[in-house]
Amino acid sequence: MMSNVPRLTTIVLFPILASFLLPILPCNGNRITRWYTLGICISEFSLITHIFHSHFQFNSQSIQLMETFNRINSIHFHWRLGIDGLSMSLILLTGFITTLATLAAWPITRNTRLFYFSMLVMYSGQVGLFVSRDILLFFFMWELELIPVYLLLSLWGGKRRLYSATKFVSYTAGGSIFLLVAALTTSFYGNGVPSFDIQVLMSKSYPISLEIALHLGFLIAYAVKLPLFPFHTWLPDTHGEAHYSTCMLPAGVLLKMGGYGLIRINLELLIHAHLFLGSWLILLGAVQILYASLASMSQRNLKRRIAYSSISHMGFVAIGIGSLTDAGINGAILQMISHGLIGAALFSLAGTCYDRTHTLSLDELGGIATPMPKLFTTFSAFSLASLALPGMSGFVSELLVFLGVVTSGQYSFLFKAEITVLEATGTVLASIYLLSMLRRMFYGYRVANKSNPYLIDFGPREVFTLTCLFLPILGIGSHPNLILPLRNGEASSILFSYLKMR
Repeated sequence: MMSNVPRLTTIVLFPILASFLLPILPCNGNRITRWYTLGICISEFSLITHIFHSHFQFNSQSIQLMETFNRINSIHFHWRLGIDGLSMSLILLTGFITTLATLAAWPITRNTRLFYFSMLVMYSGQVGLFVSRDILLFFFMWELELIPVYLLLSLWGGKRRLYSATKFVSYTAGGSIFLLVAALTTSFYGNGVPSFDIQVLMSKSYPISLEIALHLGFLIAYAVKLPLFPFHTWLPDTHGEAHYSTCMLPAGVLLKMGGYGLIRINLELLIHAHLFLGSWLILLGAVQILYASLASMSQRNLKRRIAYSSISHMGFVAIGIGSLTDAGINGAILQMISHGLIGAALFSLAGTCYDRTHTLSLDELGGIATPMPKLFTTFSAFSLASLALPGMSGFVSELLVFLGVVTSGQYSFLFKAEITVLEATGTVLASIYLLSMLRRMFYGYRVANKSNPYLIDFGPREVFTLTCLFLPILGIGSHPNLILPLRNGEASSILFSYLKMR
């Protein structure tokens, strides 16, 4: 039943509508633009939190707060929104990370109106994707991210920003073609009335060959965003060139769109094909963990090392989704949340370090722990969280993925043993490349900025941003049951549908 108040429509449209007021703000430097954008982000996050606290039902496995408005009847396209535990958790993550990224963008002084306009458009697109219950609307929200990311990268990036921006658009647009073709095929297949309603599409059946083809079509699009090997090469270039506040958005939210699509579309709509391809998805995720870990160890650029670390950690998401167990699916979703927080923090730290030292080369850094103790403390804490230290969110999520693979009844003992060994090897390598990064940065003799022996440590704004990111990481790691009830219903409902089909 549609709510009397279009709450979901409000949180989707509010940021993008507010962004159109940026050009008419008074031209008194950047102060008004900054505070206006931060106010919009805080207001949007407050609205999301209000919906979560007052209107979301934890124990319900159905789609909640459904809103449907007719748009193009001739092709049966509707503005159809709804939320469940999976989408609600990612909407909260989006609001949290975007608000902190806006605060981290304070040093931006050039063309700030366009910068913050792009961030607010991204905000609407990301929230809109997570609440979409129409597969064509899902595609439109997926595409809405392209132009803002291109602008943020090409106008405020590093020396190779145009190359990186073009590469990002080429990869994402290429994957989107497969997404559109697969979405249209699922909607128009059969003799009945075409429908883009995801709930209706869940009841459709396809020949197994067509279902596998559709699964692969969607998978290619999601593999670009997640990203999965070998569609990952845009990510190190993007993170290597983008401003660190921009890096917080792909690391914190954008990559999760791929994992969300895998669960929402492939797992819910194409379960038979997922059963057939699940082992390949697990194998791909395990290979990615090992490959990206080795690649990260060879990187001399700080941001590129963190970028390859992100690729490695997203391999756990693929393994958890492919395991088809309650623990594995919950672990994959929790890994997306955990990585969103940790990845955003690490890129914020890397950018802040660059602002002080004017270098990202690990060969030029060293011995900066003494002049910058706050940077040393926070960088060490988030690096330990990234390598899945017990008590942190990364440990809980990766442990659930391990358990999901081990307890899966779909695969042989030998296959599960091989995957577990690859996962464990990747975890060990993560400790090596992250601790090596800390050693290069903070210990030994400082060789960067010899003309400036007194580096400026963190200010109140950076401390506040990183504290906000660290508290949920510690909270989830210490008390995962505070978060897991959000997604238990989602995982159980998917698995219940799967068991009925066996």
